[in-house]
Amino acid sequence: MLSLSVGALAWLVFLQTFSTALDPTLEGTWQAWKATHNKKYALQDEESFRRAVWEKNLQMIQDHNSQADLGKYAYWLGMNHFGDLTNEEINERLDCLLPDMDLATRKNVVTFKSSKNPQIPTEVDWRAKGAVTEVKDQGDCGSCWSFSATGALEGMHFKKTGKLVSLSEQNLIDCSEGQGNHGCNGGLMSQAFEYVQNAGGINSEEKYPYDGQDYYRCRYEAENSITKCSATGTILAGDEKALLEAVATVGPITVGVDARSSQFRFYKSGIFKNPWVGDPRITHAMLVVGYNSTEHWILKNSWSHVWGHDGYMLLEQGSNQLGIANIACYPIP
Repeated sequence: MLSLSVGALAWLVFLQTFSTALDPTLEGTWQAWKATHNKKYALQDEESFRRAVWEKNLQMIQDHNSQADLGKYAYWLGMNHFGDLTNEEINERLDCLLPDMDLATRKNVVTFKSSKNPQIPTEVDWRAKGAVTEVKDQGDCGSCWSFSATGALEGMHFKKTGKLVSLSEQNLIDCSEGQGNHGCNGGLMSQAFEYVQNAGGINSEEKYPYDGQDYYRCRYEAENSITKCSATGTILAGDEKALLEAVATVGPITVGVDARSSQFRFYKSGIFKNPWVGDPRITHAMLVVGYNSTEHWILKNSWSHVWGHDGYMLLEQGSNQLGIANIACYPIP
């Protein structure tokens, strides 16, 4: 059940005054959206508020897509399960990366050494190679860092053994506080890899299932460890060419991106480009699973299959869009 913040309550008072702002022609669409995403509200006033937010988001999506159809943008938006939330609420829930730290102060950190003229394919997709698990859903927990980390560990394990095993994000949420992570309140992929190094492994999703809570004690079982890593590899901040070579030669790579825009939240298809100009603020973790070296990156998200193109995004390549190369790292087996 959704609860209203102070800001939301203030907006609710506004909407009660101007209740006629709701569009009656959208009633059927609204009811269908609620049923699709199992949305229920305790009070009629709360539903009116959420309906108004949803209508505002829907109008933004339609306006953007009309311009995209005319060629102004190379990507399209779509209504999803975030439809009844303000962008501020979504940011508050899902901003899930801690401020980046100086990895040079940590042990077992290796900087990726790129080649002057790397001989790599023009296209790579680790999904086609069998190294990527199904898209997962972090829910309301700010645990994107753990999903990005398990994705890279899953790819590493596949390259090493030929076996694809879904690994436990909950294991990282419950057990990596000693490395500086804060469960549903954020973390860093490098610190997750450090935990796996220190613990000697990580359990599978099957043995240690995800529940999206961070108040449980650590239940890691060393005897059921699936894989381990010995160090963390990092990409020099902003070096997209090194990231490209790393994706081609190492496997899926964890990255942080600026996910604050409404356009990012409702991305559906096409090649995404940051809607604003300026230095990115890294707020969200994703997994690079491939690329087209002249066009785009292929990014796996942890917001379920409903978001994006079946849970994935294509991101414009060549200008460090969303800060994709700023904190890229990966586990070393």
